[in-house]
Amino acid sequence: MNRIKKARTAHLRAAEGSVSSVIPCQHGDGMGLGNPFAFFTYVYTPLSLTPFPRFCMSPKQKPLVVIIEDDRSLAAALADQLLNAGLATQVFHKGATALRFVGESYVHLVLLDPNLPDLDGLAVLDQIRRLPHSPAVIFLSALRDGEHVARALEAGADDFVGKPHHPAELIARIHAVLRRSETAGDSRLTVNAALGTDVFLFNGAEVHPERLELVFAGGKKHKLGRKELGILYHLHANPGVIISRHSLIHAVWGVHADIRSRSLDQYVAKIRDAFEDHGRKLDSLRTIHGIGYWYEPAAVTSENGGRKARRA
Repeated sequence: MNRIKKARTAHLRAAEGSVSSVIPCQHGDGMGLGNPFAFFTYVYTPLSLTPFPRFCMSPKQKPLVVIIEDDRSLAAALADQLLNAGLATQVFHKGATALRFVGESYVHLVLLDPNLPDLDGLAVLDQIRRLPHSPAVIFLSALRDGEHVARALEAGADDFVGKPHHPAELIARIHAVLRRSETAGDSRLTVNAALGTDVFLFNGAEVHPERLELVFAGGKKHKLGRKELGILYHLHANPGVIISRHSLIHAVWGVHADIRSRSLDQYVAKIRDAFEDHGRKLDSLRTIHGIGYWYEPAAVTSENGGRKARRA
């Protein structure tokens, strides 16, 4: 039991430190949990467990790759290969414990063996894709026929590597997937808005997605948060429609996001404050109590003589 306590202490210290380290950890769960009599070995821990925007790394930050592989010798070999390529790794031998770690930490990529002792690989992939910070996933499997490859890719895997693998090819594919993920993550501001979204008008102000700014009369500018931008864009795209809170949350945060209605209301209140601070009341955005919001631009209202709202 003392060794478990020491392992946990080392894990916490490593997470708080500024340099990478190798810590003693119970083989198979990656965090010193489970059977206290299990064999101990060394696994590589990430530099930090603090979440940060997807793939927004400093030049010194090592991408974190979670290896989910029930073959212990292969898992250790993979960890060595990835470490030598400049990647941080965390090893798991079961899907359930790996999912718990991925859900609580910020992971860049998962290297997944679909044949696990406790969960089917496609089920693990499905759970990963439901996360708000879903990492890239590469399948690593001996079942490399066309049917299995197609099934994995159609289910949402970013790539597929057959066993036995060539280390150089695997590293190259990991780097390629990370590059694609970084590009997508950098341009996407919210689920429904990206840096390339065109400038649009909202209640007489210009909304500039690429700068995350509101521009009012006289060139006065106000900085927006990403979620505020996503809310404005969805309301702008659905004028004259009553939008439920759940619908708005799904549009901005994603279908599986665990966001409460009260949090959404707070973002909307910040948007109202921004307009009022610049002398423009947001009367065109109405709160429909118990349902959601209704945005009716002034120009649309005058042209239609105050038409009735539609329900989304």
